[in-house]
Amino acid sequence: MTSQILPARANPPAAAPLRRFFSEYGHECVVALAILVLLVGVGLYNPRFISARNLGSIFSGNAYVAIAAIGMTILIVMRQIDLSVGALIGVLATISGSIAVSGAPIWLAWLAPVLCGMAINAVSGLLVAYAGIPAIVVTLGMMAVLQGGLISVTGGAWISNLPADFLLAKMAVFGLPMPLVWAIVLTIAAGLWLRLTPYGRSFYLIGGNAEAARAVGLPVRRRIVMAFVIHGAFAGLATLMFATQLQVIQSTTPPNLELLVITASVIGGVSILGGTGTVFGSSLAAVLFAAIGSALIFVNVSAYWQRAFIGALILLTVGADMLRRRRAASAGGK
Repeated sequence: MTSQILPARANPPAAAPLRRFFSEYGHECVVALAILVLLVGVGLYNPRFISARNLGSIFSGNAYVAIAAIGMTILIVMRQIDLSVGALIGVLATISGSIAVSGAPIWLAWLAPVLCGMAINAVSGLLVAYAGIPAIVVTLGMMAVLQGGLISVTGGAWISNLPADFLLAKMAVFGLPMPLVWAIVLTIAAGLWLRLTPYGRSFYLIGGNAEAARAVGLPVRRRIVMAFVIHGAFAGLATLMFATQLQVIQSTTPPNLELLVITASVIGGVSILGGTGTVFGSSLAAVLFAAIGSALIFVNVSAYWQRAFIGALILLTVGADMLRRRRAASAGGK
């Protein structure tokens, strides 16, 4: 009786890349699926929810949150955080609007918030990286400075009579709203830069293990400062979409905007402990927030429940991340 040794069954050629894709972007797929389920489910209940006008509002209304969340994602990946981003956007919007009504060139009104955002956040980054002050303390103090300074200087006055060519968010590209175009382009560009360039990948290494990053020669302090500067640039770009969507700008800080931006990053799959996450997830989470808020209106539920839903999502996301890390640590210890 002869025995035959059968060759091991090989996985289909596409299995390995597909498995790798879901291991890297599984959380993003879950968020995208949640958006799809919400659109279909509420759309069946109330067809007006999936009208072209409402879908346009969902996908472009929170675009400035998605753009700001790109910079926040980079910070959290490096195990940092910025509680002042809402106050920063309020200050930058006032600066941009004031320049626009002063008669200065429109390009200067668009460029100023980006440069000012980078400069302000560079100060925060220097204090965190070189003075050794925790980011949560530095940015909490910066938030108070920006909020108090804005109200003291402007008294909360409204900026009106904005030039028509300043209203960038009201423009369109090939029929698509400008905020949506900006959010898509910036998300793709930042995502590819973080994943495909050595500089971008160094942020993940520093966030995952700063001591190991130092051991291989990475300038950790300079990278932390640069992460804050990049975050400031994205806050400035988000300001352009926020400040140019209406005919007037109120010289106050948008309420709870910093919480919304941080939450978009966390629910989008960025680990609060650093080292993992993508900007694709944070942008999708911003869309999910807009979809939830709109869905509550169409199903006749108080919009105040949106905070409860988002809070529950935060707890679930952070809890799942902690569980995943414990399982990975247990597996690594065996």
